[in-house]
Amino acid sequence: MTSSIADKAALTDELRRIAVQAGAAIMDHYDAGVEVIRKEDNSPVTAADHDAEAIILDGLRRVAPEIPVVSEEAAASGHIPEFGPHFFLVDPLDGTKEFIGKNGEFTVNIALIENRLPTAGVVYAPAKARMFFGYGPGMAFEQKIAANHDGTVPGDDVRRIAARKPAADGLVVIASRTHRDQKTDEYLNLYKVKEFLAAGSSLKFCIIAAGEADLYPRHGRTMEWDTAAGHAVLAAAGGTVTQLDGTPLIYGKVERGLDNPFFVARGAGA
Repeated sequence: MTSSIADKAALTDELRRIAVQAGAAIMDHYDAGVEVIRKEDNSPVTAADHDAEAIILDGLRRVAPEIPVVSEEAAASGHIPEFGPHFFLVDPLDGTKEFIGKNGEFTVNIALIENRLPTAGVVYAPAKARMFFGYGPGMAFEQKIAANHDGTVPGDDVRRIAARKPAADGLVVIASRTHRDQKTDEYLNLYKVKEFLAAGSSLKFCIIAAGEADLYPRHGRTMEWDTAAGHAVLAAAGGTVTQLDGTPLIYGKVERGLDNPFFVARGAGA
């Protein structure tokens, strides 16, 4: 373990500051409006994605220069560094469709991976003024915080969160606002479901971590940077993220091009 990641609480504080700065840059574009560009896979990207990524990469070089960073937009341009057991996964603007649609459900995602599992992560939704972060069992938190350019993170209004056990009368299921599909509906037929919620980006993991939902199945394609930070928060809150067969969802899957198999995120005992 490198010295920069020995103190998870201190490192997570730095990741929170970086995420706040990136969120401020995103909100500048959100308020002003941006041109949408299509990447090679036809997914949308904006100047907000690139500006936020530049801020995050600069911040991570400052706080942990020895740890490689795999970030979405750099990866899309073919720049994936060699990495070992410790690396960062970054999605500078998760939920670009939500950003373009102006529903506020987009996030900044920064996660630390150690030995193929996320051990610390920050998910920041600047338009919602909600920040979620976690760095080990029982150390999951939510904070209300507005974006600001100096990266300061007020110390108040932080609450510990924990995933809940589902109620006897059925599960509250949360699914993607834009990627719900027939396979997901077929999977959910296996469960007693009393309510459906919809949300964009990695907020779905955090809503389960906060005890507001019980289950999030995903049968569509996702990339590792889409899920790692939310996974870290949910794991810290006592939940799990596994493949559909129950095996752990792991990271650093270079043989798959860093995409994920289908997975399910669960609260405590769901």
